[in-house]
Amino acid sequence: MLRFLALAAIFLSGCASFSPRDASTVPLAQPVNLQRFMGDWYVIAHIPTDLDRGSHAAVETYRLNDDGSIAAVYRNRLGGFDGKSKTMTPTMHVQPDSGNALWGVRFFWWWPFLYEYRIAHLEPDYSAAIIARSGLDFLWIFARKPTMSDRQYQGYVKRIAGWGYDVSKLEKVPHR
Repeated sequence: MLRFLALAAIFLSGCASFSPRDASTVPLAQPVNLQRFMGDWYVIAHIPTDLDRGSHAAVETYRLNDDGSIAAVYRNRLGGFDGKSKTMTPTMHVQPDSGNALWGVRFFWWWPFLYEYRIAHLEPDYSAAIIARSGLDFLWIFARKPTMSDRQYQGYVKRIAGWGYDVSKLEKVPHR
């Protein structure tokens, strides 16, 4: 029961209504080509939720559904490469008038709320992205490959700090 309440608190913290017109220090990448965005993204670093703290080998995969929603599969291992395997399968919904950069995430079909997901930065070649939230609480740095140069990573850290994030909370995600 306590675990359910903790999970509910995490989700409720992100389910206030949101719109691309809301003021935020976190930008929206413009425009996002959904077909190019689909596929595998390695989590290079994140400001984790309680559900993915201590992640290893974290990968998020997206697939565009016929109805326009996006099926996601998030896989990781908690605590180490041999740690417990964890998989989450939320459904994403692109928010209107956002240039495809603002999505609502629903973790359970019966869950009445959408969790904010902002594609805040996207490289022109779709090789890396920063996923953020206007609440400056959680963040993910994605790449198409499991590694990223330190120079590129530090550039993203500087960008993220400029949006107001506490970058001391960033944790790199190990990959083999």
